[in-house]
Amino acid sequence: MYNITLIPGDGIGPEICEAACVAIEATGVKINWEIANAGADFIETDGTPLPQKVINSIKKNKIALKGPVTTPIGTGFRSVNVALRKNLNLYANLRPAKTIPGIKSRYDNIDLIIVRENTEDLYAGIERQIDENTAESIKIITREASERIVKYAFDYAVNENRKKVTAVTKANICKLTDGLFLDAAKNIAKKYPQIEYEEILIDNMCMQLVQQPENYDVLVLPNLYGDIISDLAAGLIGGLGVAPGANIGEDAAIFEAVHGSSPTLKGLNKANPTALILSAVLMLKHIGENQTAQMLQQAVENVIREGKAKTFDLGGKSSTMEMAEAIAEEIKQLKTCFLS
Repeated sequence: MYNITLIPGDGIGPEICEAACVAIEATGVKINWEIANAGADFIETDGTPLPQKVINSIKKNKIALKGPVTTPIGTGFRSVNVALRKNLNLYANLRPAKTIPGIKSRYDNIDLIIVRENTEDLYAGIERQIDENTAESIKIITREASERIVKYAFDYAVNENRKKVTAVTKANICKLTDGLFLDAAKNIAKKYPQIEYEEILIDNMCMQLVQQPENYDVLVLPNLYGDIISDLAAGLIGGLGVAPGANIGEDAAIFEAVHGSSPTLKGLNKANPTALILSAVLMLKHIGENQTAQMLQQAVENVIREGKAKTFDLGGKSSTMEMAEAIAEEIKQLKTCFLS
């Protein structure tokens, strides 16, 4: 039995979390879900979108599955996601982008891993208003954090039988900050001679991913570039609705869909649960349930490829729960193969 924190979030979060739990339960893995509420819906009752009890729950259980949480644009509270990463030192953001047959896309056979540094860069949120017409944001890059994330990327490549790691920066312009990240990457790469290593500038990386994404494998990036590139990569495989994510540290890990809370879809039972269910695949692998993770991944792919259930954004008419139930039913069929 695993004790795992479940953060439903707000907007469509509770609906896709319920759907993900249906799919996970069908695998047979035993999980005791500890519900911890966070998000805009809880400011009135808790005085904050991120109550301390949520952080305490994650620290206790070490693992969390999280639905999306609304972040106001330009005003209001800072991102709950950023706050969780900083509080729990979740330094590695893992964003796979893999083609699923049956999802409309201009590209075939995409299989990318985005490894994004999660704790510093401009996302550290060190800003000040100099005067009414000027604001300033400080970009922080440290050798310790840079080496840590690059090592994570290379270790991931080794463990997952990947062939190449590409470090992405703008070191030709940001010579001190991105230059430091690049120098750290060079030093770490020397320790992994079995993995091909290359460097590329962020603007060229965007073009290359659009023109020839098949040339890339594992990408490691500072925080801001990683955020941008991971959404670009999601676009190559059909959108954020099918893009899983994980935030991983030494003592805790949070697995979450990377899309927003889509408040206009709240309560309509129309949201696509695929991204969160695939995030649960990453979670199961993280806790050592590799065979179960593989079975859940296969079930999702079979349901989509065969058109058994698709939400509106995938070109179908299924509801959130209908898709989850179809995946759960597919798991029942796969169990004889995976668990025999």
